[in-house]
Amino acid sequence: MLKADTRTVIGGVDTHQDLHAAAVVDDNGTVLGSDSFSTTRAGYRAMLRWFRSYGDVIRVGVESTGSYGAGLTRHLALAGIPVLEVTGPDRSMRRAKGKDDEIDAIAAAQAARTGQRVQVAKDRSGAVEALRVLRTTRKTAIKCRRATLQQLHNTIVASPDELRDQVRNLTRMQLLRTCASWRPDTLGYRDPVVATRIALKSLAHRILDLNDEVADLDRLIDPLVEELGAKLTQLVGVGTHSAGEFIVTAGDNPDRLRSESSFAKLCGACPIPASSGKIQRHRLNRGGNRQANSALHIIVLSRMRIDPRTKKYVERRLKEGRTKREIMRCLKRYVAREIYHVLVAT
Repeated sequence: MLKADTRTVIGGVDTHQDLHAAAVVDDNGTVLGSDSFSTTRAGYRAMLRWFRSYGDVIRVGVESTGSYGAGLTRHLALAGIPVLEVTGPDRSMRRAKGKDDEIDAIAAAQAARTGQRVQVAKDRSGAVEALRVLRTTRKTAIKCRRATLQQLHNTIVASPDELRDQVRNLTRMQLLRTCASWRPDTLGYRDPVVATRIALKSLAHRILDLNDEVADLDRLIDPLVEELGAKLTQLVGVGTHSAGEFIVTAGDNPDRLRSESSFAKLCGACPIPASSGKIQRHRLNRGGNRQANSALHIIVLSRMRIDPRTKKYVERRLKEGRTKREIMRCLKRYVAREIYHVLVAT
């Protein structure tokens, strides 16, 4: 048996909000120990010391590196330990042995040892992480604004006739400014007309505030995208928001993407065989990062409208008997390849 200071070990962590369950295995998969640590900096340091007490830590498999495991992932990366994100549970092990935190931590360590169900974790300590946080906040603001606009419309449709006639022919901005400028008598809130005025005023103020919030975030996001991916926005059909999505998808360490085919798979743009008998075909991948796939879809639609080269390609493939869906699948794959080479070059 090797001494602790010469043995190489692999760690595994099942992450939670308050406590992380950790396990350590050797090169042969033998479980050496398991324990739990708090989700604080002191807990991260204690976990790292505990790992190293068994030997030289060559890598650690961590679940949920983008949420509960984000702090631990940063701490291990700063300590120079490679972190692999465990992407999913081992269903065969769960059927055979059940599930608890210790079993999940051991499964994470075994996944990191064998290289199955793992991928290199994103580096979340740079400017790309700042861009991700700002873009996520903007997306939620857009979603809230859309829901509020729908509620505003529905409230007007069902409002009393005397109130609906005042606003039904206004443009959106006129409607928002008109409703926001109302001064209804709140003492009469039992009257449906007054209550509707109060509701419309509140909804209009909410939408205007969200407009300002989105504009403020755009003033921060646009320079970051230009700084991190100026070459991306120079590509045909790639706007600021699409470029930002690809930058965030790649992360601060795009070198973790081994090839352009792996990036295409990450974006859900790799073809999946769907052949049977004499019919040889592929279908669109429904997996991968759906936000990145949506960005690819928008770029392809733009190029089909404005790019002469893409128009010629579509015409040629239509003559060959391809459907529009199959053509768009091919175009997504080509765009993913182009995006990848720009990302790794920056």
